[in-house]
Amino acid sequence: MNVSPPAWSDRLYDEFRSLGIRQVAYVPDAGHSHLIQRCNADPDMHSVSLTTEEEGVAMLAGAWLGGDRGALLMQSSGVGNCINMLSLQQECRIPLFMLVTMRGEWGEFNAWQVAMGRSTQAVLEAAGVIVYRADTPDAVADTARAGASMAFQTGRSVAVLIAQQVIGSKSFRK
Repeated sequence: MNVSPPAWSDRLYDEFRSLGIRQVAYVPDAGHSHLIQRCNADPDMHSVSLTTEEEGVAMLAGAWLGGDRGALLMQSSGVGNCINMLSLQQECRIPLFMLVTMRGEWGEFNAWQVAMGRSTQAVLEAAGVIVYRADTPDAVADTARAGASMAFQTGRSVAVLIAQQVIGSKSFRK
């Protein structure tokens, strides 16, 4: 079965290019898979596959200090791994732009995803992160642009949560 890549993902990649994002850190994720492929194929972007999400927080701090803009791509279950590292951006006023595909929401099949999915926004906000949310495919690129502008222009940490309804739910059933 041939499945077309989601249009929101292509628009998001175009936003990355227009925003001057040159470094992309990610933990492999089905929700971000097409965007990751586009970033990996771009010779002007440096994409790094991480072993854990908090590595991306440090990597993007280094990118900023070296003059580059970056984005951290992860799933909501990875947010908990970043909490201690978020103090780096908070105390040093280094911008951090994160795109988080949500799990544990609409149509979730995996009970283990529900707890972090339901608490992701509150956890990020408690850690001092400004949170925007894209609940429809058409809202993703504009919301990302607004979040990136907020992060890079104010030196703040910003997360854009991409609703599970946008990325779709999975099932182990055939």
